[in-house]
Amino acid sequence: MSLTSLTPYGTVSESLLERIRNIKILLSDVDGVLSDGKIYISNSGEEMKNFNTKDGFGIVAIQKLGIGFGVITGRESEIVNIRMKSLKARYVYQGITDKVAALMQIINESGVSADEIAYIGDDVIDITVFNHCGMSFCPRDAHPIVKSVSDYICHLDGGNGAVREVCDLILTARGRLDSVGASI
Repeated sequence: MSLTSLTPYGTVSESLLERIRNIKILLSDVDGVLSDGKIYISNSGEEMKNFNTKDGFGIVAIQKLGIGFGVITGRESEIVNIRMKSLKARYVYQGITDKVAALMQIINESGVSADEIAYIGDDVIDITVFNHCGMSFCPRDAHPIVKSVSDYICHLDGGNGAVREVCDLILTARGRLDSVGASI
């Protein structure tokens, strides 16, 4: 019988929490993960995306614990630079066609092993990254193939708290979820 723990998102196995406890860097895709995947374009050509402040709170909270955070995304957008700067993200890789190469660069730069890195992605391009890091997460509304290979499928959608859910799991695994508000 597997031991389980209660999290804000339901019951999670102790073996999964142990793997989550070992995460030193959380990396994320942007469109469909940190945003809802919709790209709004004005008549003047200005691009807009929405970001969930709950995700931002979780990102700041895990960084306070010393967990690195960053993004690897295929698109390039000044909006992402602005948002990542406001969150003090350590790793920002945009316009990336080879996400595994970016992951390897982060591994070399950080000195953290691949097993200590988690990635949250929502589409098939993210699967190659899943295969080269220690843990994989995906939003509830991820592509079905991505869901079939993820270590954990979030209860929340991309752009609507999925990244916060992963951050909360990291905080829970480290016994810090209850004290996070006091440290932000």
